Amino acid sequence: KIYFQHFFRLFFFHLAIRRKENGWYDEDHPLVFLFLGSSGIGKTELAKQVAAYLHKDIKKGFIRIDMSEYQEKHEVSKFIGSPPGYVGHEEGGQLTRALAACPNAVVLFDETEKAHPDVLTALLQLFDEVGHI
Repeated sequence: KIYFQHFFRLFFFHLAIRRKENGWYDEDHPLVFLFLGSSGIGKTELAKQVAAYLHKDIKKGFIRIDMSEYQEKHEVSKFIGSPPGYVGHEEGGQLTRALAACPNAVVLFDETEKAHPDVLTALLQLFDEVGHI
């Protein structure tokens, strides 16, 4: 499924993942890759291949979140869960529930340009503060 043009990209990801596994990266932060490009160039397929490399069960190891479902400000809680003290806090959000099932999963945030800016802010904070999840 991976075409030749993706070979070197996959090799780069392999090296980065190996460095993370060997402890050469900051353990307090997740390993984050940003795939950019127009539709149909293989971003999703590459994320799936990275998940297949890391996990035997790709169904658990790959999480796709359609960010177009989070176009309203109040949907931040649907994404990461309600704040402490609010109804439903224990349930978590779509992202937190998925990561609870497989903490080292590859997460694809698809169509991020359609999400509300507050949802994107929460997402960026999660990249910086892993303990917040």
